[in-house]
Parts: sequence; C-alpha cells; structure tokens
Amino acid sequence: MEALFRELEELVPRHFNGVEQSQVIDKWLNSDRDRLHKFQNITHSWLLSMRDATASDIDFGAPGGRGMVWYRIYGVKKPVESYGSFSNHAFTAIILASLSPSQKDILFMRKSVDFSLEITEDDRKARFRGTVYYDRGSLCCNFRRINDKLYTIEGLGIPRPIAERLNLRNEKIGLILITGITGSGKSTTLDAITDLNNRDNEAHIVIIGHPIEYVHESKRCLVRHREVGVDVLSFEAGAIEALRQDPDIIIVGEMRDPRTIATVLEITDSGHKAFSTLHTSSAIDSIHRIIAEFPPEEQERIRNRLADVLCVIMSQKLIPTVDGKLVMAKEILSVDSSVQAAIRNKNIGEIYQMMVEGRRLGMLTLEQDLLELCKKGTITNKTAMNYANNKKRMQQLLTMS
Repeated sequence: MEALFRELEELVPRHFNGVEQSQVIDKWLNSDRDRLHKFQNITHSWLLSMRDATASDIDFGAPGGRGMVWYRIYGVKKPVESYGSFSNHAFTAIILASLSPSQKDILFMRKSVDFSLEITEDDRKARFRGTVYYDRGSLCCNFRRINDKLYTIEGLGIPRPIAERLNLRNEKIGLILITGITGSGKSTTLDAITDLNNRDNEAHIVIIGHPIEYVHESKRCLVRHREVGVDVLSFEAGAIEALRQDPDIIIVGEMRDPRTIATVLEITDSGHKAFSTLHTSSAIDSIHRIIAEFPPEEQERIRNRLADVLCVIMSQKLIPTVDGKLVMAKEILSVDSSVQAAIRNKNIGEIYQMMVEGRRLGMLTLEQDLLELCKKGTITNKTAMNYANNKKRMQQLLTMS
C-alpha cells in the first residue's frame, strides 16, 4: 500500500480542490479493479473492528481529522493511535472506494451523501449508516455501526401499559413518536417496537428510512423497507405512496419538515398506525415543535389534529454511567382525554404534571427516571443534574430522596 499512497500523492495537481480533486482520485481508483479492492478493504477492516472495540461511530478524513482515524466509544471520541496516520488524498481514496457510482454522483453534485453500507465477512453481516462530506476541500466521513441484535421492549424498560399501546394488536391507529438528540438510541427503540409488532401480529409494515439501518426479516408480518434516494424520493413521498400499498403500520424514519409532519398526521387520520422520530429532548418540546413548524394561521388546525391522533411520545437520552458505559433514560407521555384537552386548549405546560402523576398509565418524566438510575447506583447525582430537562425539579427529587 505504501507504493500506492506515494503514487496517489503525485497524482493530484496541487491547485485542485474539492470535487475536482475527488474526481481525479476516483478515476485513478477505478482504472484498476485490484487497486479499488485494496482501498475498500481498508475501510471494511476499520468498520468490522468497531464491534470488538465497542465503538458506535468512526470518523476519518480531511484536515480536521489530523490524519487519524477516530472512534466514539461509550460517548467519548478519540483517535485510534494503532492505525497510524494518513494523508488527505489517501483518506479520499479510502472513502470513495466504498461509494457506488450513483452515490458519488450525489456527492459531487450536493457536496454530501447519506447511505447505508452492508459488509459480509465469514458469513457475518454488519451494517453501517454512512455520511460523506467535505471539510476544507477534502473528503471526510462518519460511519455509525448499526446494532446487529434487537433489544426487546422489556429490555428497554418500557412499562407494560405503554408496550400495550405500541402493539397493533391492542391499538390499530394513532401516532407514536420516539424523540431525542442525534445518537440517543431512537433507531434502537424504533427497531424494538417494529420487532414487537412483527412477532405479535399478522400485518403489513412499511418502513421508510434515510438510510435503512436494521433490516427486519418478515416474521408474522410482511415487512417492506424503502430507502429515501434509492427506493423512494423523500419521506413525504414514501408516506403518501405507502397509503396505496395496503399497510397496517407505516414507519417514517424522521419528521424533518412541515410537509412530512402534515403527511404523517394525514396517514394516522386515515386509520393507520404510524411511528416516527423527532430531534427534541422532551415530550412537551415535541408537541411545541410540531405545532411551531406551521404558520400561525394553520396552528389551530394542526393542534386539534395532533390531539386527535397522538398516542405516545417517548423522549430518551443516553447517559454516562459510573462504570464508563451508557444507559438510556426516558420520558414517556401516554395521551388520554386530559392530555388531548391540554393540547387543544393551549395548556401544554400542564402536561408535565400529568406525567408526574401518571405512573399507573406508564407515564414518567425524565427527572423521575434519572432519580431511579441514581437510586440504583447506575449514575451519579451530578450526572442526573447535568442531563435533566427540568433542573429545579431534579434538585427537589434528589433532595427528597
């Protein structure tokens, strides 16, 4: 490989940058199939090593990476010294070797591309969610490792009353939202819910993702996976098209914009069960966010529609534990007539107290869950305070306990 790296450094004119630089390297890579495979193997070896290192993410490329490969392990991102250092050109070749021609077309046109990657080695499959983009004119990337095992609803600590509402067998329609910041485990929770329904019901599940992460085998359910950019143009288009595909459950990977939100509300209104995600840190923030996405003249209609279709919101965070790992803390809202009335009457602030008092319905606030983790010795009081949404309430709970 050293000879190839030296050849690569002499290949690109010094004044080339950005897409021009990438296209020269891509042409060089594809002129020799054996050379292309050698660079692919570098990426694949780094990705496959993530499982043994318990790494969730890998980053490399461009000046910001300082020539190093970086792993995120239990929330901490550090360079992997044992891999050595590489030039920006070398990283560009390594990255481009893992992209398909259509993915490279998107990258060169939009300056970034999101995709899924599956690697098979010794009959073992590993899947990753990748994003490639530019940093100061050079390519860099992030790959997130997709768990190859499914968690159960019980394993995630979801209360039985909520688990029953998530199951198509018990509730045929309604909207369930899983929310949290990037990297908070939303996809893991959504996959556990999908598997619950796949095992317990005879139905049709349509999953629209960008990209598709975990691939569910059809068990008792017929499961379809539609990847944005590959199988369908957008989340919105996928949700609308799904209505003509005889679905029972429609899973929309993310509600990113008002049009997608409106479409998801429409498909639940039409008598389907829908699951989706939002980048919000609490149940109340999720309600505010959905309504605020629309202009003032539409908000009353959206508020009433949301009150009609919303069933459950589960907001979650991954919290560092005392032994240096991560544990999920969650907040759960189960919508009943009182919550519906609060949404319709613009009294959303009252919902927090409803969650505090709604344990028999499976509800809890993030602060209540953090307190339980403190009592078990899983996290420290300081960590609970750092991650609480309502720090004043968290302090009161810790003082009373």
